[in-house]
Amino acid sequence: MNYPMTKECYERLQRELEHLKKVERPKVVKDIAEARAHGDLSENAEYDAAKERQGMIEAKIRELEGKLSRAVIVDPSKLPTDKVAFGLKVTILDLNTDEEFTYQIVSEDEADVNIGKISYTSPIGKALIGKREGDVVKVQVPIGVKEFEILSIERP
Repeated sequence: MNYPMTKECYERLQRELEHLKKVERPKVVKDIAEARAHGDLSENAEYDAAKERQGMIEAKIRELEGKLSRAVIVDPSKLPTDKVAFGLKVTILDLNTDEEFTYQIVSEDEADVNIGKISYTSPIGKALIGKREGDVVKVQVPIGVKEFEILSIERP
């Protein structure tokens, strides 16, 4: 399955992967060797902690490699703005509260509602994808059903 992301996200994940492989992995191997040198492994908390950390690092490396191998880089500056799509900014009006919100639709790795970025897999993101200006969408959120009207769609 393809994994859409912006170029910035792709580059950030690549840097994180490189750091894990070139810095964190060698460090934990060294830590394991040092802990092993302390003797009896059955009662060696340092060894157990280092092995656990190694497992977490290797799992994160596999996760990042998987995402990067499935990555499809989306350039929002080249997308049409006739309907909501990954990478675009959408301004919506909460019909329950009359509050306006502007969000960019991004991947899970980029999502941060505090800076106006929501995931395309979030309930609101899913509801907005494919809709047009003037459309009203109903979204099931933890506090109930919200209704939003799409006011505008634009490139970031």
